[in-house]
Amino acid sequence: MEPIGLLLALLLVFFACRWYQKNRNLPPGPWNLPVIGYLAWLDPKSPYLTLTNLSRRYGPIYGLYLGSIYTVVVSDAKAVKKTFNKDAACGRAPLHLTHGIMKGYGLICAEGELWKDQRKFVHNTLRALGASRVGQNREKMQNLILDDVQELVQYIKALGDKAVVDPLELLRHNLGSVINKVVFGVSWPRDDETWKWLQDLQEEGTKLIGIAGPLNFLPFLRFLPKSKQTIRFLIEGKQKTHEMYKKIIDEQRELMKNGDEVSNFIQAFLAEKEKRRGTDSYNKFYNDEQFHHLLADIFGASLDTTLTTLRWYLLYLAAHEAIQQKIRQQLCDILGDNPPTLEDMSALSLLEASIAEVQRIRSVVPVGIPHGSLDQLEIAGYVVPKGTMIVPLQWAIHMNPEIWEEPDLYKPERFIDDQGKFFKPESFIPFQTGKRMCVGDELARMFLFLFGATLIQNFYISCEDKNNIDLNGDCGITLTPKPHKLVFAKL
Repeated sequence: MEPIGLLLALLLVFFACRWYQKNRNLPPGPWNLPVIGYLAWLDPKSPYLTLTNLSRRYGPIYGLYLGSIYTVVVSDAKAVKKTFNKDAACGRAPLHLTHGIMKGYGLICAEGELWKDQRKFVHNTLRALGASRVGQNREKMQNLILDDVQELVQYIKALGDKAVVDPLELLRHNLGSVINKVVFGVSWPRDDETWKWLQDLQEEGTKLIGIAGPLNFLPFLRFLPKSKQTIRFLIEGKQKTHEMYKKIIDEQRELMKNGDEVSNFIQAFLAEKEKRRGTDSYNKFYNDEQFHHLLADIFGASLDTTLTTLRWYLLYLAAHEAIQQKIRQQLCDILGDNPPTLEDMSALSLLEASIAEVQRIRSVVPVGIPHGSLDQLEIAGYVVPKGTMIVPLQWAIHMNPEIWEEPDLYKPERFIDDQGKFFKPESFIPFQTGKRMCVGDELARMFLFLFGATLIQNFYISCEDKNNIDLNGDCGITLTPKPHKLVFAKL
């Protein structure tokens, strides 16, 4: 095609899209190229920044095409809450990796009746195991976490008076150890080969899913050699972990014969499956495929997001020594030499606020977890067609200068009211919101509070290179700190 012909064709597509957008009352947005949509202008390293800039130009609700998938981006907290409380917005976007590889199993990729059933099961199981604000097993969950926190403290102290380490592996082991007990009913020593393999597979898989992002919108890329290799790794990794799960499930099934109380997710699933025997849901919702994908979702999501948040928290404390010292003083004034408990959380307002401020300034999932519209719905007067991907743009919400004064500054006092108590502003949604909000939010709060408080009590935390602190991070599925080392000095 001659250049002038190509130009005319692009102009025709542009005006056709504008006409369609106006007459269907779709949200405003940028023009898109055929096939690839707006992907050509999306910063692959920081897509959340590109989308945030578009929200400043087109408003808090706008639409664009990512490949062939029509996408509506919402960067207003009230609109996100109202939208995500609707049943029509509780689906998952038709992405190749989630639907093609995961096949709609598990919890993260599930929708419809499967999702409703499994979310209720996960919610009830977490509460029964003690991951709730109230309940008889809350203290039991607290002690389970504190055991691994104390093991971490002793390990760091054994490295010397001033241990210089990358906290990634240390935190991953001890956070993971608790999650392993909660999910699988087992835990492994720090140097166990099976545990190392599982951690490496989780980390590499998370990176590759981030790298493979364009495959979600341009499925034809899966035929390229590099993409084939990525997909093969993800599929083989999934198969290997599922084989490992089978062995652990068999072990837990044997332990249940003793008649002891259910103590982990595997046992809870097996018990629930037995209750459903003879019903339609027995084969539909409690089959082996669903079981294995659900375990992977609970383990992976719990570890990745909480680990990333805690890494950011320690890095920000090291970069803001005066704030760290104020938190330590409050801990000393209220707890003395006693270890923290969950009952102390309400009294330690500065500690809770400092964690919330990290969740705001470095949203772990800056683009949010995309939803899919199961039917046509309305957002702030705009029409959103069925099959649309809806993105809750957390970065834009948490970094909006009209809501947060000087949003680029780390200021925990944003979350403290006039009475000195912690409070949560409406535009703060670290665990997302609505019917599909993070089901493990209370467990995450427990982790962050108990790990954070204990480490501050025992160490003065500083950066190895104070003149070269990088707070930008790398963006894949999650926004993670770049590799760094911190100094843990004994107090």
